[in-house]
Amino acid sequence: MPETILVVDDDPDIARFVEVNLRSAGYEVAVAGDGEEAITKAAEIRPDLVLLDVMMPRIDGFEVAQRLRKNPQTANASIIMLTAKALSADKVAGLQSGADDYIIKPFDPIELLARVKGTLRRAKEMRNLSPLTGLPGNIRIQEEIERQVRDDLPFAVLYCDLDNFKTYNDQKGFVRGDRLIQATARIIQDAVVEFAGAAAFIGHVGGDDFVAVVPPEVTEDTAKRICERFDEHLIGFYDEDELKRGFVRMEDRKGVLQDIPLVAVSVGIASTARRGFAHYGEAVAVATEMKQFAKRQSGSGYAVDRRQP
Repeated sequence: MPETILVVDDDPDIARFVEVNLRSAGYEVAVAGDGEEAITKAAEIRPDLVLLDVMMPRIDGFEVAQRLRKNPQTANASIIMLTAKALSADKVAGLQSGADDYIIKPFDPIELLARVKGTLRRAKEMRNLSPLTGLPGNIRIQEEIERQVRDDLPFAVLYCDLDNFKTYNDQKGFVRGDRLIQATARIIQDAVVEFAGAAAFIGHVGGDDFVAVVPPEVTEDTAKRICERFDEHLIGFYDEDELKRGFVRMEDRKGVLQDIPLVAVSVGIASTARRGFAHYGEAVAVATEMKQFAKRQSGSGYAVDRRQP
């Protein structure tokens, strides 16, 4: 489905020029001639992006941008300001009013399309980020693994999740639970970058589940480092006596005391070094199966798929 762009300009010639170029690039385009019409039309069509002229009668572009951002119906739309002013103060004013980018008039159609594509791409990536960890979510994880499969690249999937996290969350509360998830995200990122470099991929499936995609030759080193660093960081998440005991004591629903092991990280590894994968689901399924094997051991650990297909 093509993305929708609302063009807002009181000069009909400029509006038409922009509309024709955007339509030729495959976008759905609507046009508004002033700020009031822009606000009304944006609430109706919910555009992905608004190309917004600054100098307009009735309401200028700065105020339109602010009102679009305050309305939940239009708050997530990207905004590019079109301005004849090249002064830095005007650029700052545009960004402060809620714009994502700005283009100085007169502009080249090639530059316009490049800015539009870049802004829409960044917006899509931001929508697919976990609000808790800032890592890519399920859509981006699937896209990355499918890309590796499609391009027939060597890769390994590390599926990581936390054991006994629900107990921790229940005992310590959501705030400390969220901090533990955020710390886990950083630990995984650091380990992946250490062994696989900046080109590797890390995603947050949701909750306490994470996925990393790395070259096959660094999988075990990466998984081992994740486990080591996670255990080292537990000191910041438990009381001293709980760390010494190695478990927490909690009542179950019937009021019976239970000894629950401390939170640990389990990592399952699926790699093209052992088998080929026809699609995203196969790789994730094998990594998930290996993660269940890792959970059978006490404490943090990892399991690698070493089976011959």
